[in-house]
Parts: sequence; C-alpha cells; structure tokens
Amino acid sequence: MGAFHAYDIRGIYNKDFDKDVVYKVGYFIPRLLCCDKVAVGRDVRVSSPEIHEYLIKGITDAGADVCDLGLSTTPMVYFATARYGFKASVQITASHNPKEYNGLKVSCENALPVGLDNGLGQIKEWIEGGEPVVPVSSRGEVKCMDVRKDYLDFLLGYREDYSSLKIGMDVSNGMAALFVKEIFGESPLYLYDTLDGTFPNHEANPLVPENVADLKRLVKENGCDIGVIYDGDADRVMFVDEKSRFVSPDLIIAVLGHYFFEEKGEKGIVLQDIRSSKAVGEYLEPMGAEMHTWRVGRAYAARKLRELGGVYGGELAGHYYFRDFFYSDSGLLASLLVLNVVSRMKKKGIPFSELIDGIAKYRNSGEINFRLEQKQQAMDAVRDRFMKAEKSTAYYDFDGYRVEFQDWWFNIRPSNTEPYLRFICEARTQALLDEKVAEATAIIKSFK
Repeated sequence: MGAFHAYDIRGIYNKDFDKDVVYKVGYFIPRLLCCDKVAVGRDVRVSSPEIHEYLIKGITDAGADVCDLGLSTTPMVYFATARYGFKASVQITASHNPKEYNGLKVSCENALPVGLDNGLGQIKEWIEGGEPVVPVSSRGEVKCMDVRKDYLDFLLGYREDYSSLKIGMDVSNGMAALFVKEIFGESPLYLYDTLDGTFPNHEANPLVPENVADLKRLVKENGCDIGVIYDGDADRVMFVDEKSRFVSPDLIIAVLGHYFFEEKGEKGIVLQDIRSSKAVGEYLEPMGAEMHTWRVGRAYAARKLRELGGVYGGELAGHYYFRDFFYSDSGLLASLLVLNVVSRMKKKGIPFSELIDGIAKYRNSGEINFRLEQKQQAMDAVRDRFMKAEKSTAYYDFDGYRVEFQDWWFNIRPSNTEPYLRFICEARTQALLDEKVAEATAIIKSFK
C-alpha cells in the first residue's frame, strides 16, 4: 500500500497498486464522503483506461452513480466538482511522473482535496484491515457528462490580446493539449501538442531541467518573448523568459500581483509555501498583499487559502491557486494571467526578464535532495546548529523547519511523496549562500 501519499494515491501501476486496490478505493469513496454520485475523469496514460474501468466498477458496486467526464485535465475535474455540486470526484492521473506511474486524485465538496490525513488514510485502513466489500443489489449507473465547453468558456473569460507577444509553448504531450489551440490559437510556436500517454519527447515534469531544454532552444532560436510549459495533467505551469532562462515558480507568485493588485485593484491575502523566496513578499506587500506562509502541497494549500479567504496563492512546484477558481489550481488559468501581465509589460517596454530580475533580489540554492533514513535527526541538527550560531528573525515548524536570519534563510523538510530530505537556502550573496549550503550538507551527510 505504498501508493498512499499525503496528497493522493500514486505509484507504479501493477507494482505499488493494482486494479484490486483501485476497485476498493472506488467502493469506499461513497462511504467516506457520504455521497451517491461521483465525478470521474482520466488522463491519457496507457494504464488509465483499465484504472477507469475498475474505479467505476467499485463506485457503482457501492450503489453510487458515476458521471464520467472522460479525458480531462485535473483542473477540469476540480471545475466540474465545484461548479456542478459534486460531493466527490476522482481524477485518474500521475501528473508529472514517468509513464509507468498512475494514480488517483480525490476531491470532496467544493473541490477541496482529500489527502492522507482527511480521508485517504481511512480508505487505506479499510483496505489493509480487510473491510468487507459486498456489491449492492442495486448498482449505480454510469452517465457521460461533457463539461469541456463550460471549462473552456471559463478560461476564455481571462484571455486578453496576446498579438504583441511571440509565445513558445511546450504541452509535454499532456492533458493541456485538450485546450491550448482553442485558447491560444495557432500563433504560439508549439512543441509536443498532441496527447500521448507514453510521453515520447520528454517526461511531463517541467521541474527537471532536461525537460525544459527543448522549450529553451525554441525560445532562443525564434526570439520568443516568453516560453510556457505544462506538466502532464495541466495543474502546473512553468515559464522561461526571453533570454531562455527558467523562471523559479515562486517568483511567478509575485508576477501575478500585477494582475490582481494593479489591474484588478484587489487587496487581500496571498498564500505562499514554506519554500518561497523572501523576495515574493517584499515585492507584493507594497501592492497591498498580506502574505501568509503555509505547508507544501495542494492537500494543504487549497484548504488554507479557502480558510483565509485569500485572493490567490502559489508554490515552488508551479501550482497556483485562485479564489475565483474555487480555491483550486489550474495551469492553464495561471498561464493566461501571466501572459496578460507579460503582454502589458511589453507594451511599456519591459521584457519578461527585466520583470523577473526586479523581483529576484537573492541567490537561491533551489531544493537539494538527500536520501537518508534519519530525516528527523538531520533536520533537528541543522536547525539547532544555525539557531545557536545566529539570532533568527522568523521561525516556522509546520512543514519541517524554516528559519530566517538577517541575510539568509533555509527550509529543511521531509518529502511527502518521495524518500528524500529536502533542503533549500537563500542568501543576499552567492558567497554566503555557498557557505551555508556547504555547512548544511556536511551536517546532513553525517546521518544515515
């Protein structure tokens, strides 16, 4: 049962989980969420049709009906869940993982995420404990439901005139291919814009540098103003500037402030994850943003943004959450809003790179992964060493530790999805950054 994670169920299909587990998850969802109807969508992975079959069989054997959304982006399933009042939905996807992976993203009413600590853990207990699975005599029905047009219309409501922009766009052979041509037309220079669950050109994970290499080349060779790249299920998006430099996704949180606070005149809360650059808050607060820092992952971020009544939020992983999208994340919506900002900036003579350079004041290590068993001991040792050596200016302990000092900060946390301890550090100078990373690395590597 190693496929049950903090945010979703995910792993190598027929190794970490199989059709029997999928069937039982489907069977227990109506009981868990007290519903008689479940919306189901799926991505284009090779194993998705079989998972779809057994998931639906489990749901209907429990007596609940299924509204089959067919091929979907994950945000399209969130949209359907919240817009049409479903109390439960499941998207079959492994998002950005390699092709042999698959998984289930479960949401409840208002498209709120169901994670390990608010539902998936209970299903795991039922399965592992041998909870009886007895098909009811009156099985649920399956009906197809087409929400694609409604979701497309929603997205088009945010589209502005991009005629001044030359856009490079890598669709990663993922689910964004369902919509990009209808949203952006034929003017962008597209890469890998057809659906292919084998991901033949590169893995659908834009955080891995080699997966962005083709987009960088496209931007450079064609003089694009911006490059856009989506992940496999289109809940995440990342960007390349006109100099072919990858833009750290947390900085996009600051870019979005131009849309919400300058253009729309909003005032309110912006949520960032615990790994975000200090530059984000320093850039947004003068615009009227009230910054809140929270845990990594949709299972936590979407709920916290709703609880706070925030305007929007974002993560270092390229998820962006919006109040006006049911506090959920959408890569396509985020890309529309960023393009709106970049288009306006270009008309003012400000290229994308200049906008980013005006935000990024610090040197950042990016997340560094360490594979070890003694994660908590290593985390405590790093925290204690630095806090004894220097007076901290801020301290967070809800997702590992984030400790801020006058000229630098770090976050150290166990991954919720992989067997790693993750460390990220930011400093005012490269020399200080190198010093702190080296010191932390030495401490972490002293543990097994």
